[in-house]
Amino acid sequence: MARADRTGKRIPRSAFKNRIPDLGRYFIYTDADETEEKYMYGLRDSLPKEFQGRIVIKVSKTKTEKLIEACSEQVSLQPQYCEPWIVFDRDEVPNFDRIIRDAERCGIHVGWSNPCIEIWFDAYFGTMHADWLTSPVCCQRFGDIFEKRTGQEYIKSNPQNYNLLTRFGDENTAIKIAEKRLQHYLSNGQTTPSKMCPCTTLHHLVGEILRKTVLSKND
Repeated sequence: MARADRTGKRIPRSAFKNRIPDLGRYFIYTDADETEEKYMYGLRDSLPKEFQGRIVIKVSKTKTEKLIEACSEQVSLQPQYCEPWIVFDRDEVPNFDRIIRDAERCGIHVGWSNPCIEIWFDAYFGTMHADWLTSPVCCQRFGDIFEKRTGQEYIKSNPQNYNLLTRFGDENTAIKIAEKRLQHYLSNGQTTPSKMCPCTTLHHLVGEILRKTVLSKND
């Protein structure tokens, strides 16, 4: 049955074909011009052409703690980007938990990884190793697995990393693994990101973009 507008008149089905896609618009800010930036560009460029322009990725050259300010300033200049996100790693970032709290308080979503983004990449290959508790260990051991699975050396700045992860790994499985690990901490009363290691919330951003893209294509 066709829907009715506020006046009670029937709305023709053709009117729904031109509505704004469910994907909306995303503004993603990161403090890393290598791994995170290249990965996010890979995700964006994997989408259908009509959706790629809806995702803007910026790199802040300031300290991680300034990401919120930088993101807020850019969003205020481009209000059409209605989904602001900041993406960063735990690494040795001071005030990691406070940055996350302040961002959420400002209406900015956070895609954080602890200890580093490679723990999220690890999930593409079917697991999230519980003993990778520091960035150096995580990067080194993930690099070994990456090379075995793809036949290529892992280079953090390689713009093809996203394509390699999705080609030789499984993105849907990665999302499920990351969410299971996150829920494990939450169900045990642990809600402090710096103490949730290994863990990530980057899968929320990736999963949401992919899900909304599918919904928009099928609209």
